[in-house]
Amino acid sequence: MFEHTYGLLLAGCAALGVHLLLRHLVFRGVHGESRRPDPARFSARRLVGALTDWMARTGIEGVSPTQYMLASAGVGILGATVTAAILGVGLPALLVGLITACIPSAFWRSRHRAARNAARECWPRLIEELRVLVGSAGRPIPQALIEVGLRGPEELRPAFTTAQREWALSTDFETMISVLKTRLDDPCADATCETLLTAYEVGGPIDSRLAELAEDRRVDLRDRKEADARQAGARLARWFVVIVPLGMAFAGWNLGGGAGAFQSGSGQLAAGVAVVLIAGCWWWAGRIMVIPPEQRIFVS
Repeated sequence: MFEHTYGLLLAGCAALGVHLLLRHLVFRGVHGESRRPDPARFSARRLVGALTDWMARTGIEGVSPTQYMLASAGVGILGATVTAAILGVGLPALLVGLITACIPSAFWRSRHRAARNAARECWPRLIEELRVLVGSAGRPIPQALIEVGLRGPEELRPAFTTAQREWALSTDFETMISVLKTRLDDPCADATCETLLTAYEVGGPIDSRLAELAEDRRVDLRDRKEADARQAGARLARWFVVIVPLGMAFAGWNLGGGAGAFQSGSGQLAAGVAVVLIAGCWWWAGRIMVIPPEQRIFVS
């Protein structure tokens, strides 16, 4: 009993250690830093800073680096422990621990994408409100933009609050637009801001420009929704990449000496290869179904 418990703890710790090591290597690669030995590189502050920067870029919001690490480690250890209890301590438990440690990251990133997509769907309505305020109500463009943004979706309001503060301090519309584009980080926001900036500095038929922009946003959203709806069957079929192999493994584990075969050396190797193939197929299936995001063209 003691040996079994010790093995489970060892597998969990190994999964956590490899996960943290891989994350650290990824961070170093992303920043393009030199790989020469540097004692400061391994400081806790540097690691937390790299983790915070990576979380901000990948859309993991509303959670601290400590919470992210604890959640990843907890889920990874749980996955490794359950696998070790079924197949024994070995390669499959380690691999499953590493893979399941990525589940919290995938969950938070998916939630962030869903929130951004929901906010993006509101842009045609926001542009129409701008038309009314600038055209019929005769509001100045900066004031109208701030008013519309502060009444918009919850996800957009912090950016407009920051832009409002910048406008109150500098009354420089170009600087305010730059701050707004940086905070929103959205192609539709870029197009809207650049249209308003051009109208503010040069003049011209702002009403017709906003009307064309709103219609363009509606067409883009409609096309993306249609493409996403057509992938519903493919997303359902993707789950069979996991369900079918697990079902076959469960059937083999319950037949005769299947349980013992999984715990042998060759069984551990075969199960480890199967885990890698399943994870690779799941990742590949997700990649080929990704709808290409709209590129930002109004940024340097």
